Amino acid sequence: MPDVQTTADAAARNPIPKQLDALVIGAGVAGLYQLHQLREMGLRAHACDTASDVGGTWYWNRYPGAKFDSEAYIYQYLFDEKLYKDWTWSERFPSQPEIERWLHYIADTLDLRGDMSFSTTVTKADYDETTGRWRVETDQGDVVDTQFLIGCTGMLSAPLEDRFPGQSTFKGQIAHTGRYPKGGLDIEGKRVGVIGIGATGIQVIQTIASQVEQLTVFARTPQFVLPMKNPKYGPDEASWYKGRFDELKTNLPRTFTGFEYDFENTWAELTPEQRLAVLEDIHADGSLKLWLASFAEMFFDEEVSAEISEFVRQKMIARLKDPKLIDILVPKPGEYGFGTHRVPLETDYLEAYLRDNVEAVSVRDNPIAEIVPEGVKLADGTVYDLDVIIMAVGFDAGSGALARIDITGRDGLNLAEEWRKDIRTTLGLQKYGFPNLFMTGAPLAPSAALCNMTTCLQQQTEWIARCIGDLRESGHDVIEPTETGEEAWVSHHDETANATLIAKTNSWYTGSNVEGKPRRVLSYTGGVGTYRGKCDEEAKGGYPLFAMSKIAVPQEA
Repeated sequence: MPDVQTTADAAARNPIPKQLDALVIGAGVAGLYQLHQLREMGLRAHACDTASDVGGTWYWNRYPGAKFDSEAYIYQYLFDEKLYKDWTWSERFPSQPEIERWLHYIADTLDLRGDMSFSTTVTKADYDETTGRWRVETDQGDVVDTQFLIGCTGMLSAPLEDRFPGQSTFKGQIAHTGRYPKGGLDIEGKRVGVIGIGATGIQVIQTIASQVEQLTVFARTPQFVLPMKNPKYGPDEASWYKGRFDELKTNLPRTFTGFEYDFENTWAELTPEQRLAVLEDIHADGSLKLWLASFAEMFFDEEVSAEISEFVRQKMIARLKDPKLIDILVPKPGEYGFGTHRVPLETDYLEAYLRDNVEAVSVRDNPIAEIVPEGVKLADGTVYDLDVIIMAVGFDAGSGALARIDITGRDGLNLAEEWRKDIRTTLGLQKYGFPNLFMTGAPLAPSAALCNMTTCLQQQTEWIARCIGDLRESGHDVIEPTETGEEAWVSHHDETANATLIAKTNSWYTGSNVEGKPRRVLSYTGGVGTYRGKCDEEAKGGYPLFAMSKIAVPQEA
C-alpha cells in the first residue's frame, strides 16, 4: 500500500488563486474526484474546505463507533482500476480512522493537495451577470473570480448544533457528533448523556456503553435496526473483491440504490412461507440488504410494509425482552414503516440497554426543555446530572450546507431564501436563477439520501465535468436551468416520491426535522440507475432542461 501523507504541513493552507475556471467547495468524496476531473480537462481548478484536511464526512464524523454501513469494497472510486486495487480494506465495514486514511491515500495518489486550501470557509458568492462569473469570498480574506462554482458540500454536513436552550451553560463537555473533537471527549468513568437514537446515536451508544460509569440515552423516535455482520478481511477476501472490479464498475451505477445488490423478489408471486424464508435469509446477511434488496413493494404498499415492519419488530423484541425498553426503542405498529426512515446497522446496540449502567429515557411525550449547568432538564422538571453530553441530533440535510453560504445568483436571488420558500433543483445538479453553479448531494437527486454515496457522487461529478466540457466546446460561457425545465424535473420528482410511503413519514428524508423547512422528499426515489439514465439522456439530447448562453464582450470605444 502506498504511503499516506498525514503530516501537518501537508494540510497547510494554500491561498486560493484570484482567478479560476472552477472553484470546488468541499474536499470529501465528491470534491476530490471533481477536482481531479477538472484538472484532467486542463481547467484552472481549485478546491477549499473548512476542515484542516481532506475527508469531508469522514473528517468531521470521528465520534466513537463511526464506521461504514456500505460495504467497503463498493464505497470506492471506480474510475481507475489501479487506484481501486492498490488500497486494501481490513474488514467489511471499516471504522472512521481507516476511512480517513483511505481518503488521504486518494488525495496523495492523485497529487491533489497543491490545488487545495484547507481551514478555508466560503462565506459569500455573488454571480455577475455582465461577466457570467462568480465572485467568491472566504473567511481567510480570499476574493476569487471563477467561471464555475461547484458545491461538493455534502448531504449531511450542516449539523443542528444549537438545538436546545441553555447549551452554553453546561458545566461539562458537550459536542455534536458531526463536529466531534479530534482528540475526543473524556468519557471513561463519566456520566454521559446521548441525545438521539438515529444511525449516529446508535453507533455511539453501542460503542461507549462499556466505557462510561453511567449512560443515559434520551430517545424520542424509535428506530427499526438491522444487525451488522462485520468480518475481518485477509488476503483471500481482498483478492475476492478486487477480482470483481469490472463487475462492480458495470453494475453499481445501474442498481436501484447504487449497492451491489438489487430488488429481485416480487411479493405477490411468493407464498407467505416463501416470503418469510427470503426475509430470514436476507436478515442473516448482516447488511442493509433487507432494506435495499428484499421487496420493493414495502415502499408503496401499506400491507407489505406492515408485514415486513412486523418481521423486523419481532427480531428486535426477541433481543430486548424488557417491556419498558420495547416501548421506548421499538417502533409501534402503524407508527411508520420499515425503510421509510434511514435504517441503521448495529452491533449489540439493543443489548447495550440491558447493562446495569445504561438507562433509556423517553423524551417523546416529555421532551428536553433545556440544557442546564448540571445536565439535561425535561419538560416535567426532571434533571439528569451529566458530565458529558453527546448530541446525535441530526443535520439540515441536502440543502443545509449550501444554504449556510450567502449565495446570490441572477436578479438578486439568494439561494437560502429560495430554499426557505421551496426546495427545488434541476436534477439535483443546478438551480434556476443560479447560472454556472453546480451541486452534488443536493435535493432532488438520489445522492441526497437513497444511494451508496460514492456511486452517486461519482456519477454527478462526471456529469458536471461533461457538462462543462460540452459548454466550452459549444462556444458558450453560461449554463442555467430554464424555469420550465426546473418545473418539469420537480414535477417528475414529486410524482415519483409521492407514490411512496416515504413521503407520508416525518423524518429528515422530508426535511421535517428542521423547523420551518419546506416539506418535500429530499431524495429522488426513482432509482439510481433510472436517474443516471435521465442525466445521460439530458446530456446526449443537448441539455433541453437548461439554457446555454454566451457573454457578449464589450466593444472598445
